[in-house]
Amino acid sequence: MRELRAAFPKTVPVLFGYVFLGITYGVLMVTNGLPFWLPTLTAAVIYTGSMEFLLVSILLSSFHPLSAFATALMVGARHLFYGIAMLPKYRGSGPMKFYLIYTTSDETFALNYDAEIPEGLDRTRYYFFVSLLDQSYWVIGTLIGGLCGSLIRFNTEGLDFVMTAMFLSIFMNQWMKDRDEKQSHAPELIGTACSAVCLAVFGPDRFLIPAMLLILAVLALGRKKQDGPGRKKQDRIREGRSTSR
Repeated sequence: MRELRAAFPKTVPVLFGYVFLGITYGVLMVTNGLPFWLPTLTAAVIYTGSMEFLLVSILLSSFHPLSAFATALMVGARHLFYGIAMLPKYRGSGPMKFYLIYTTSDETFALNYDAEIPEGLDRTRYYFFVSLLDQSYWVIGTLIGGLCGSLIRFNTEGLDFVMTAMFLSIFMNQWMKDRDEKQSHAPELIGTACSAVCLAVFGPDRFLIPAMLLILAVLALGRKKQDGPGRKKQDRIREGRSTSR
């Protein structure tokens, strides 16, 4: 399929990242005494990356449903922003929309949002194959990690820091991309500043949701200010055209 051939090269960086992250997650699960098949199952069903790493400690501790729900909500809150941004691109995708929404991970969002789809290809199928490939990489990685985890004999303490390192790498890549393209660093600075303020006010265990809401409010306010002059200009153009008629 042409869409698959076009999508695969774009997902190769995700392939290397997800496979190694998945192996780390699988090893972390098994070395903590959980069954080898559980990483693969959670990778296919949950598929939120950072939440799955947190799931290890949740499963090993006393089960508190409300606490687990709140944790999942806070960690997954960023997907609200992904969903809002992808609504125009996924419009008209039919039954595939549900799968596209489900598989909108951080990296899949980045690839599909900035995708330059070659002319003549079906956009929905292209988005679908990017999403399917990315999820497959994650599941395959966790399967390898789960199978190999029982063979690990060295100390695996600190493996859960891999997600922090990944998000830091994503932040730096976006910063350098904006610098090279001479774009404003405002989104990165807004996200960092809002997170820092909420971290100081609410503490490390409760800052995530307030930070997301604050970022959304600041970005929405900034968008409104930018759209205001543009809309007024468009209204003047329309008025001039109607007068000339």
